[in-house]
Amino acid sequence: MKKMTLALLAGSLFITTVQAQAEDGLAAIKAAGTITFGTEGTYAPYTYHDGSDKLVGFDVDLGRAVAAKLGVKAKFIEGRWDGLIAGLDAKRYDAVINQVGITPERQAKYDFSQPYIDSKVVLIVRDDNTTIKNFDDLKGQKAAQSLTSNYSQVATKYGADLVPTDGFNQSLDLVLSRRAAATLNDNLSFLDFKKHKPNAPLKIVAAQDANAPSGILIRKNQPELVKALNNALDEVKAEGTYKEIAVRYFGQDISK
Repeated sequence: MKKMTLALLAGSLFITTVQAQAEDGLAAIKAAGTITFGTEGTYAPYTYHDGSDKLVGFDVDLGRAVAAKLGVKAKFIEGRWDGLIAGLDAKRYDAVINQVGITPERQAKYDFSQPYIDSKVVLIVRDDNTTIKNFDDLKGQKAAQSLTSNYSQVATKYGADLVPTDGFNQSLDLVLSRRAAATLNDNLSFLDFKKHKPNAPLKIVAAQDANAPSGILIRKNQPELVKALNNALDEVKAEGTYKEIAVRYFGQDISK
């Protein structure tokens, strides 16, 4: 009986400890008055530096709006895509806001806010490429990809040989210089790229039908923080701020 009582007490303490840890993330953010986000800073139009070298972008502005709803300020720590999630593990920041796709593999290790944007995976090649017309044509071809991105998984699925890159811009550069035949990436990023460089000899030859939702990534077992982020996103959308940010970077409301 004594052993059972001790076991129940230990179990109760364990549950209490887990609950306390779950609340700690939000409590610590509130106490600090700041939520710290990890982001790339090189991935237009989501997170990049403008002409005055200010960090801007859809994800950046949305992060600031979400922080305001939490009653705190947003701070951003920049890093390469392949190291962003490792930085979260190391507690360099509270969350990652950088078009992080919500996948079953990531959900097994991390928690996400509700999706805040949907995009499509597109296949990008040079204008003069007549060999690659769809995803099946990637087999045996070199695809420039960030190795930890969703896009590299899709490229591998279709049999492409991956050429590692630091991110979107380097991937496009490798295709332009013919060091890679193709790259898979986000349709909205490519449209923004073409808006600024309309003469770049690149084209989209295929797109996946399914949308690819992204969310704010946080460490596991923080339900209070997840709830707070979701409530903040709902409020930002309801009051029209989300639409304003979307129009600023995409020229249209992308919430529908």
